[in-house]
Amino acid sequence: MKKSKTYLVLLFALCIGGTKTFAQQQPRQELDFNKGWKFTLGDQAGWSAAELNDKTWRTLDLPHDWSIEGKFDKNHPATVGGGALPGGTGWYRKQFQVPASAKGKYIAIDFDGVYRNAEVWINGHYLGKRPNGYIAFRYDLSRHLRYGGMNTIAVKVDNAKQPNSRWYSGSGIYRDVKLLTTNPVHVEQWGSYVTTPEVTEQSAKVQVELSVAAAGKKQAAEIKTQILDASKKVVASTTPKVQLGGTGPFTTSLEVKNPNRWSVEHPYLYTVQSQVLVNGKEVDRYDTPLGIRSFSFDQHKGFSLNGKEMKIRGVCMHHDLGALGAAFNVRAAERQLEILKSMGVNGLRTSHNPPAKALLELCDKMGFIVMNEAFDMWVKKKSDYDYHLDWDKWHKKDLEDQILRDRNHPSVMMWSIGNEIPEQGGTGADTSGRVITRELAAIVRNLDKTRPITTGNNNVEANNNLVLSGALDVIGYNYNHDKWKDFHKTYPGQKLIASETTSALQTRGSYDMKSDSARIWPVRWDLPLLTGNDDFSCSAYDNCYTPWGSSHEQTLEAFENNPVVSGMFVWTGFDYLGEPTPYTWPARSSYFGIMDLAGFPKDVYHLYKSAWTNEPVLHIMPHWNWKDGQEIDVISYYSQADEVELYLNGVSQGKKSKQGQDMKVMWRLKYAPGELKAVSRKSGKTVLEKVIRTAGAAAKLELTADRSKIHADGKDLSFVTVRVLDKDGNLVPDAANLINFKIEGDAEIRAVDNGSPISHESFQANHRKAFNGLALAIIKAGSKASKVTLSASSEGLQAAQVQIEVN
Repeated sequence: MKKSKTYLVLLFALCIGGTKTFAQQQPRQELDFNKGWKFTLGDQAGWSAAELNDKTWRTLDLPHDWSIEGKFDKNHPATVGGGALPGGTGWYRKQFQVPASAKGKYIAIDFDGVYRNAEVWINGHYLGKRPNGYIAFRYDLSRHLRYGGMNTIAVKVDNAKQPNSRWYSGSGIYRDVKLLTTNPVHVEQWGSYVTTPEVTEQSAKVQVELSVAAAGKKQAAEIKTQILDASKKVVASTTPKVQLGGTGPFTTSLEVKNPNRWSVEHPYLYTVQSQVLVNGKEVDRYDTPLGIRSFSFDQHKGFSLNGKEMKIRGVCMHHDLGALGAAFNVRAAERQLEILKSMGVNGLRTSHNPPAKALLELCDKMGFIVMNEAFDMWVKKKSDYDYHLDWDKWHKKDLEDQILRDRNHPSVMMWSIGNEIPEQGGTGADTSGRVITRELAAIVRNLDKTRPITTGNNNVEANNNLVLSGALDVIGYNYNHDKWKDFHKTYPGQKLIASETTSALQTRGSYDMKSDSARIWPVRWDLPLLTGNDDFSCSAYDNCYTPWGSSHEQTLEAFENNPVVSGMFVWTGFDYLGEPTPYTWPARSSYFGIMDLAGFPKDVYHLYKSAWTNEPVLHIMPHWNWKDGQEIDVISYYSQADEVELYLNGVSQGKKSKQGQDMKVMWRLKYAPGELKAVSRKSGKTVLEKVIRTAGAAAKLELTADRSKIHADGKDLSFVTVRVLDKDGNLVPDAANLINFKIEGDAEIRAVDNGSPISHESFQANHRKAFNGLALAIIKAGSKASKVTLSASSEGLQAAQVQIEVN
């Protein structure tokens, strides 16, 4: 521990003490403050004291989620809906030194999110409490630091009163923490606001508002503003003289000629660099991302980006990262976005809360259109201990901070101020929803007038109080796809977005015949499921969905053929912990995802890829291991072709083409073991072939890493897929073998999973049973260059290895 503290002291000294030249070049230092925290569960008086002996506490790095480390139990207060994992109270502490030369600097700590009720102390001084588990916040440490001595920061996190969420929340300091050091004169927190009021192909007007803290005195200064392109070349610059210490932000305008406009296909990013100069010396430098784009919503034509009509083809996402829990990791989120991008997704809804800052940075870089959502409830509760208890005191501050933090992200194109809010009304004289909607919309518009405001509404009748407020720019429909066609009859002159759709239910690799018979589970949202499958599965044929939802194909047909619907967000992109509809215990995670909890695509992934990308697609399902003579439905999703011909053991079963608005073709066959082959053709020429063979007994393992080279930063991840194969290399579709993992080199097995929504195995283990032939190991890099070998073994099977370079 002494060695790591020494390292931190040296690093910190470099960052805020440094040499004179270093300080002049970089007046603003933002230190990654995630490493080397102490943690314990429980709560005792005195744990905030600077001198507390915490040597017996666990040492860990942030972000951290203690709930994911617990055991699944239906009796946990979070309930099965909250993931059946424990909450409780936990404490975090960290010691660090600040050099004496840093006295007089502005030093602050930034938390991007703590779930929940975070209370913070520095050297025993109480800094404050933030109840909201999804909001970023900062505390000024300067006055309470011991310059030249040891400092202790303590954080109490209280997630004991549950249920406080309708899904898995996680517990702890689950997002990044950073330590900021700058001069007393500095750009304030989220103090830059960059807009592009005029954008054409030839020119873009860029307006920059900058709020500067002036250390309590008026003084002359200059603010040098430069716009840098992606290669860091200056493309516009201005340096007006200003008088610090006044009121309001400083505003300046610049012009970018022939701008590279940000789009989902070409997410080009500029940087606005703001330098505060006093007596010719740079006292602060602040960078703001800039994506130059224009967009609009039209009541008849839907959404346009840079003057081009397009559909927002999006998904809803909760914040957990599967086996990693709520602890945010950039690579894990990037992997999810890569998978979504590969199936044609261009939009993301942050349901139902502000996301991690780093997720928005990824969306900026990768080209996603984000609906940034604030609240799941207002005054009226959905859970006993949810945010309604904090609404009166905190909703204005929380919403303001969300807008201030996120308003410079080009990916963010909509604000949602609520999801399925009980104040929508519909009956009775309670019109409080209108008042609150107007209040929240005014808060948003006071800080950002460049984006439309919406809500996700499950009441889509004309008596919706949120809509009747007149404060919404775009009306969000949750589900009700059969009512999209009558939208303008219900809401004349309004604009429509499908803020939440589908709620289809699927278990990867599970199929219930017949494929064209629907299973609406449960029969009503407030009734338990009395039927269902003995193994707690839902059919992956896209023939199982909730009573408020619809199948993926039904929703897609309605969406793609109605130009009024500007976009839609499917519930959900990935399975998530908690809310295990339609089942309850032993199920502990959702069935809604297009991908399962481990990130393995379900069959419907290929439906979206065939509809939403320009890539040729050919997919057939189900697997080909059945009982002799059993009647089996074979379905194919395909694109870039006129027809598909199916062969069983070399004998044609006929050619099929999509009819009307159909998005698939289907054959009903008598099962015979052997080979099932599909061939797609266009104008008689073969486009793609797909073969599925009957698998024999499990014989061997296969390991495939999504990345064979990762960074030695103590954070980077490689996701290793395990496939259970027969002797001929065919996936065994019902394999459930126990797989043991061993790792060599400077890396660790961070988590394991298999995508099963009913597995109660720990994610924090070095073993996992396969589920329907697949399992996952998540490898986290160490801090040294190393050649890492992951080995997988299972009794009676040929073992496998995969090499990963940590550089």
